Amino acid sequence: MNYITIGIALIILGFFVLIIGTLLNAEKGGVKGGGVILIGPIPIGFGTDRASMIIVLILAVILMLITYAVIGRLH
Repeated sequence: MNYITIGIALIILGFFVLIIGTLLNAEKGGVKGGGVILIGPIPIGFGTDRASMIIVLILAVILMLITYAVIGRLH
């Protein structure tokens, strides 16, 4: 598999996770969430509460480390 196929598969998987999460939390009435925008090596985080922010920023750091490892392996 090439990297384009893996990227497209991850995007589609992300949409499915969002849809399933929305459907499961629609009954409860409360949804918490957050996101990260990466501008170069600088993460900018946002979220509905502090716990969401911490989780999202930790995931962003993990993804950045994985990206650096993959890029280092390619070169």
